[in-house]
Amino acid sequence: MVTHRVGLVIGLVALLAGPAAPAVAAPEGQLTWAVHVSLAPTWFDPAETPSVITPFMMLYAMHDALVKPMPGNPMAPSLAESWSVAKDGLAYDFVLRKGVKFHNGDPVTAEDVKFSLERYRGGAASTLKARVAGVDVLDPLHVRIRLKQPWPDFMTFYATPATGAAWIVPKRYVERVGDDGFKKHPIGAGPYRFVSFTPGVELVLEANESYWRKTPTIKRLIFRSVPDDTTRLAMLKRGEADIAYSLKGPLAEEVRRTPGLTLKATNPTFTEWITFIEQFDPKSPWADRRVRLAANLAINRQAFNEAEYLGFARVTASIIPRDFQFFWAPPLYPHDPAAARKLLAEAGYPRGFDAGEIACDAVYAATVEAVVNDFQAVGIRAQVRALERAAFYKTDAEKGFKRLVRPGSAAGGNAATRIEAFVITGGIRAYGGYPDIDALFHDQSGETDVKKREALLHKIQQLMHERVMFAPIVEPAFLSAYGPRVEQPGMGLITGIAFSMPYEELRLKPRAR
Repeated sequence: MVTHRVGLVIGLVALLAGPAAPAVAAPEGQLTWAVHVSLAPTWFDPAETPSVITPFMMLYAMHDALVKPMPGNPMAPSLAESWSVAKDGLAYDFVLRKGVKFHNGDPVTAEDVKFSLERYRGGAASTLKARVAGVDVLDPLHVRIRLKQPWPDFMTFYATPATGAAWIVPKRYVERVGDDGFKKHPIGAGPYRFVSFTPGVELVLEANESYWRKTPTIKRLIFRSVPDDTTRLAMLKRGEADIAYSLKGPLAEEVRRTPGLTLKATNPTFTEWITFIEQFDPKSPWADRRVRLAANLAINRQAFNEAEYLGFARVTASIIPRDFQFFWAPPLYPHDPAAARKLLAEAGYPRGFDAGEIACDAVYAATVEAVVNDFQAVGIRAQVRALERAAFYKTDAEKGFKRLVRPGSAAGGNAATRIEAFVITGGIRAYGGYPDIDALFHDQSGETDVKKREALLHKIQQLMHERVMFAPIVEPAFLSAYGPRVEQPGMGLITGIAFSMPYEELRLKPRAR
């Protein structure tokens, strides 16, 4: 009878406890990318994140944010298990998860959150600093960010890839090794830890088996810098890479024809365009609206889409993605070379003119080559100046280009974040601005009524279009490919992001491990 009771108690405890949790398999195997850009140490430090998506390729692996986009949730609680807003809109409270540690064993605390925001100097840093009144550490797992005035876009700037300000670094470690030391050996709280970096060659990461969200299934990630697209495809065919980013035109078609390879097309929140830097210089041809309009009419956007992106891109007349909140849809520019030549003649350039260089990120040199050819057909004579990505972004942020530049951005956010970076006077990548647009932007930034704010942002976009501030081209498709070992490549899992993220969700096929 006693034995029965003991057995009954044991059985009841087991029943109440539920079934035993299955053992988590240790990460195994290796996944290799052929990356389309040269990886730079600046991408490893969240503090230096500009208003572009490239650094998040690294941040989602090595680091973590209080709140960040994840599959099915554009603002998913991450290092913060919850967040709330004061009724007056002047304070945001974040409660951190218990027990989360950086790769070196230091706990993630509110002090690290305060340090990371105050240290941030990347895209929109000036906007954040102008609007944040202070950061209060209420206890080790509770931090409050106070604003000087209600700011409807605080979380859009803070907790999306519009900036890297919400990505947290270890205060004690950074203070000990300094900024340069941190770039040489970054320490984060993400699903993968830094192993080694060979400049211009490769970055090696290994799984963080203590990652709070879930243990990654793949042991080692290798990112190889392979700027040449034909080489990326060759590596994929030979099995030297499992995923190859950015394969366009004929190479993408070749992927379709190759057994064992899969083409993956995604449409991130990405636009590319030409900026008329000299539109603010009355001595330049580009100061004449008719010349800027002629340039837009010269571009055959649909032909470019078919040739470069196999038709997966979306022709646009805006620098703001159509999926962004507060987007205003301008009428598309027709391809009309005859009208373009007529406008140039009316502006005093019947034989066209020399436009100099169009600077660009080397990855998108083909885009600029297509634009140069279309310009040439109407008499606008220009040349391509292609730079490696990190150098291009650095020069662009320093306003170092003189005549024409092809920017592009896949950073998250909304219409206001894109306008703040590229349109208003003093924007991190704006070469000038118009006082009335600046005033409208100032008005909308503090407007809490959504409809009124939308009207102000629509008016800004209408003025941008009426003044032909830019020559928008397309919302590009991101065409990549993966090989037969890959079960889940991760591309497109997070809405608006084309890279293989989040990394802890990637899987190799069982026999490939």
